[in-house]
Amino acid sequence: MKCVFLAAGYATRLYPLTENFPKPLLDVAGKPILDWLIDDMNQTGLIDEYIVISNHKFAKIFEDWSAGRYTILDDGTTSNENRLGAVKDIQFAIEQLQLDDDLLVMAGDNLLDFSLGGFIRYAKEQQATCVMRYYEADEARLHKTGVAEIDADGRIISMEEKPAQPKSHWCVPAFYYYTREDAHLIKKGIESGCGTDAPGSFIAWLCGQTRVYAWEMPGHRYDIGNLQSYEAVKKTFSPA
Repeated sequence: MKCVFLAAGYATRLYPLTENFPKPLLDVAGKPILDWLIDDMNQTGLIDEYIVISNHKFAKIFEDWSAGRYTILDDGTTSNENRLGAVKDIQFAIEQLQLDDDLLVMAGDNLLDFSLGGFIRYAKEQQATCVMRYYEADEARLHKTGVAEIDADGRIISMEEKPAQPKSHWCVPAFYYYTREDAHLIKKGIESGCGTDAPGSFIAWLCGQTRVYAWEMPGHRYDIGNLQSYEAVKKTFSPA
């Protein structure tokens, strides 16, 4: 299985910290955000390659951090205005590296207080593409994320990014397990008109084509979206 990190954004809300430095490499309690995620997944023994999709501006910084340990892909974009978007970045990686495997795809700027091992085991049991989900009581926040309708078996009935009228309280963060077969449908999804900016847009399209399941998170996800949330995350993960 390959792990793909979406790290081609520009994190303008974190300026000046990220004006010349990629958000996924910001330090949290002594190590970069990406290292927290990779250290956790290394414990599963299931990932045989880590792939980081960068924009052109930050590619060299990722290469220096990687020091040959991981695959760094430069998507060639240089600003927020000409970025490819998450879905096209995934397809870019599939085409450039000729990927033909199950894919664990995630945003490179989130931290978790639980292991992704449980999510991977769930996806393998379902033998289907899977996402993570958490319950959000605050309706205002539902308008800013992906929201899914889930049946009693955990299968996604429908999903919508940033809905004007949310159909449930189940939010879907940017952590996805694509089966090999479904990863090959990304190109078809793009050609069919699915959104390409938010990574959940492909899932919204895919759940109308095949089975997609949602695993309920056993803990919390920390989204580093601005300077205030970054300071809060550093405090949360710092040793007592």
